[in-house]
Amino acid sequence: MKKLNLVMLGLLIALAASESRARSPIPPGEPGAKAALEKSPRHGEFADVEVPGRSTPVRAYVVYPESKENAPVVIVIHEIFGLTDWVRSVADQLAAEGFIAVAPDLLSGMGEGGKGTEGFSSRDDVTKAVRELKPDAVKRDLDAVRAYGEKLPASNKKTATIGFCWGGSTSFRYATETPELAAAVVYYGAAPEKPEAYEKLTAPVLGLYGADDARVNKTIEPADQIIKKLGKSYTHHVYDGAGHGFLRQQDGRDGANMKASQQAWPATIEFLKTHTR
Repeated sequence: MKKLNLVMLGLLIALAASESRARSPIPPGEPGAKAALEKSPRHGEFADVEVPGRSTPVRAYVVYPESKENAPVVIVIHEIFGLTDWVRSVADQLAAEGFIAVAPDLLSGMGEGGKGTEGFSSRDDVTKAVRELKPDAVKRDLDAVRAYGEKLPASNKKTATIGFCWGGSTSFRYATETPELAAAVVYYGAAPEKPEAYEKLTAPVLGLYGADDARVNKTIEPADQIIKKLGKSYTHHVYDGAGHGFLRQQDGRDGANMKASQQAWPATIEFLKTHTR
């Protein structure tokens, strides 16, 4: 009887932990991002990251967790819309989960007056500029941001990436280029096409996709086959009814985007904690 009670207690604890993860707060959708940042109790600040060979530093938004232990670093790679309030709110929510979140503006110095994303006159101009970024330059910037994060006194020296849309594709590509990376999360970003791209991949990859996103989703299975053949790790989830950009557009697709967000975010946090502690 005593053994049975212990088994039941273990099951109840596991169930409570599962429910707690399911209830864990998710980042706000785009309309609520600015208000969420204003209410946050966490310390967020902008930092200039010097990059060898770059004429201007990369400006990054850094948010620290409220923790007495050293924490992993998560580089938050922005969408094709640049470093927005929404991306900063995602960084803030990662900090709430115990990570040092570093969100670089990869358009730093390219806007009017030497500014970054905020220096462009329209969203269309931002998307055009992001599309024109060269992969080698992006890797150079991310390498510098990774080095910056790992040198922070509060860092545990482990780094992961998370990216969205264009940033999701970039997160995947950066993982294939960077054996030192601990983990990579890809939100609705296309996987690299060339099989040889995966030869240097060591970080486990988590991919999170909306079912109604054929352009991106057609890259999942080819990548899965290549990565499995190499004996590496690629976990992916496709959420029914959800579209591209579901975490930012949580009010879209008749509730499917919100449902996807509520499932994808706890999976993200569990994955990052597993691979960066």
